[in-house]
Amino acid sequence: MQALHILLIEDDQIEAIKFKKVLTAFNDIHQVEVAVNGEEALKRLHSDREMPDIILLDLNMPKMNGIEFLKVLKQEQGLRYTPVIILTTSNNHEDVKASYEAGAAGYLLKPLRYQDYKNQINMLVEYWSQNEIYK
Repeated sequence: MQALHILLIEDDQIEAIKFKKVLTAFNDIHQVEVAVNGEEALKRLHSDREMPDIILLDLNMPKMNGIEFLKVLKQEQGLRYTPVIILTTSNNHEDVKASYEAGAAGYLLKPLRYQDYKNQINMLVEYWSQNEIYK
């Protein structure tokens, strides 16, 4: 299993803590960075920091929502191939459609039950840690 560098773009601090808790319980080899909105995430991606292997993106955020972020990301030569998975509470068909049209690699609904959330995140991370990732 490959250790992943994950950028979680999530404005809800409790959701970010929950995500980190799930990863720690699952396997402590993955590195997680959190950005609270799309603008902050773009600044991190343009800095000298290590590029993430995958980006997990919430849709409903202040300043720059997930779809806006995704459109900007996919226009940038050095960033466009970074896989972006939408991780949201929105089951709106228009959001799903807009996400895939903007270049999302996947769309996951955040389950209400913690155990379901944990299982979903574990499957997601396991898949991407075994997948060939473009760098």
